[in-house]
Amino acid sequence: MLKRILSYLIPVILYKKKSKISKSIEITWNNGELVMDSENANYSYGSLQRILKLGLSSIGFEKIVKMEHVLVLGVAGGSVIKTLVGDIAYKGKITGVEIDPEIIKIANQYFNLKDISQLSIVIEDAFEFVLKTKDQYDLIIIDVFQDTKMPSFLYQSYFTDRICSLLNTKGFILFNTMLLDKKQNLLNETYISSFKKENFSIHSIPRVEKHNELIVIERMN
Repeated sequence: MLKRILSYLIPVILYKKKSKISKSIEITWNNGELVMDSENANYSYGSLQRILKLGLSSIGFEKIVKMEHVLVLGVAGGSVIKTLVGDIAYKGKITGVEIDPEIIKIANQYFNLKDISQLSIVIEDAFEFVLKTKDQYDLIIIDVFQDTKMPSFLYQSYFTDRICSLLNTKGFILFNTMLLDKKQNLLNETYISSFKKENFSIHSIPRVEKHNELIVIERMN
């Protein structure tokens, strides 16, 4: 409790570990919240949880509650999963894909991710998983980062075509992006302007928590 109170003055690091994939993973009390961070970015809880909750709200909690299967690409500490289960009371199946096994071990220890019975975790590269999965989903959440960097495959047309093909009718994709420079801004602008798919709509929620932009894709029918 004392560390939590002190965190309103300065961040209090509880745990820090090196990872081959994520380089550095920290568990920190920050402004009274237990968060997971990489070296330069918030990975779970804190601002990231607020960002993705806003995106889910834009889709509509009442729609999400009725969904049967949600895919989360990039689990980290599992904050968006906790939002789905805790805040939205989602009861359906959740498949979480995470490339870094160390992050899942830490998420289980500090955030009790293992206690969510409807959650199945797959340790695999998100791109490889998307290529192989035979399931269809009502909601696909893309939150794939390596510190502050997004893998280039996220913007490739082949990947976009594939995830769109995995959506059920009336399904949604919620894509979290980070805009730190003009190049990244242009990348998002090009991605949105060049998205031309029949029966799909796309829009963005710009400048969430200063550096993030959410892209929302909906399959109309």
